[in-house]
Amino acid sequence: MQQAAQYATSGRATQVIVIGHTDTSGSLAYNVRLSERRAKAVADALVGLGVNQGVMSVDWKGESQPAVQTGDGVKEPLNRRTTININFGR
Repeated sequence: MQQAAQYATSGRATQVIVIGHTDTSGSLAYNVRLSERRAKAVADALVGLGVNQGVMSVDWKGESQPAVQTGDGVKEPLNRRTTININFGR
């Protein structure tokens, strides 16, 4: 996360998108809330590391966009993640 913050601040990012995800263990409603908490925690940490909050957007997907396809109720560590997309504009 520190590398992402350094990259965003040194290059003067125009947009930083943080998206939280979960695996399929737990209910749909629980996973949506979990992915929201996960994304917001990462966004808060990035701001604490100097990333401009004004260029940041935060979203969460619950279990709807897994990195690894699994059946329902499967604990998959690769699906428990937060992605950070950093964009630079003109």
